Amino acid sequence: MADTPPIKLRMGEITAGEARARYAANPVVLLPLGSHEDHGPHAPMGDYLLAERMAEAIARRAVAAGTDCVVAPVLPFGRADFFAPMPGGIALSTATFRAVLEEVLECLLRHGLTRIVVLNGHGGNMEPIREATRAVWQTRRVLIPCLYLWRIAASLLPAIAGPERAKAALGHGADPLTSLALHLLPEAMRPDLLPPPRTGKPPLVLGLPQAGWGLLSFEGAEVAVPLDYDAMSPDGIGPGDPHLAGAATGAALAEALSSLGARFVVHFAAQCRAGPAGH
Repeated sequence: MADTPPIKLRMGEITAGEARARYAANPVVLLPLGSHEDHGPHAPMGDYLLAERMAEAIARRAVAAGTDCVVAPVLPFGRADFFAPMPGGIALSTATFRAVLEEVLECLLRHGLTRIVVLNGHGGNMEPIREATRAVWQTRRVLIPCLYLWRIAASLLPAIAGPERAKAALGHGADPLTSLALHLLPEAMRPDLLPPPRTGKPPLVLGLPQAGWGLLSFEGAEVAVPLDYDAMSPDGIGPGDPHLAGAATGAALAEALSSLGARFVVHFAAQCRAGPAGH
């Protein structure tokens, strides 16, 4: 008797014959999104690679828990924000990103795949994701949740690394992505290119301290300025110290994040089975 083939997680690997049977049952579809931008001189530019790996880990655990789940092809290009000056960076305008996302969602919905979860890996994507999923809710009454992976990972970091170390390591070009990449993509990392730890404060802009990329602080109030990241942090590293990151931290983060994500997928699938109220 032939062995039962292993269940496939990636939609791109599912055959057309398999798709007709499997998608009729409306499995949960995970849609990973990311970016292709500067994440510091030591880290690969494609954080979409990490979003894709985490989506597969979440799907694997959800399937093991009894909830059928597949992973759509990752959208590697994020909405453009601060990183236009970086050579090799690829980003989409807000209108293009939203249009692509809306058409991807429409393709899934057209075939009755209504249980969709967006797994986002880029902060600049959040507003167009909200707009696109709100439009789906208003027109179809299908509720599409979004998990911002790296924000969730940042919330998990203090319990893993300790509050003080987590606070010192947290930021763009540092944790949580540097630790996750050291665990999931060690062959792509270049720790030898890390600059020495910073001393002193970031340079003033308009005579004011920085409150974040594109933000200054004036008497405690945030002031937005239309500056790209290279004017504020040319090496792509924010306030966090990437020297504090580590593969062991990344392994623990990946475990906690995939476990939480899978539990949400199982919960979401159960709620959707309840009928219209679940949507």
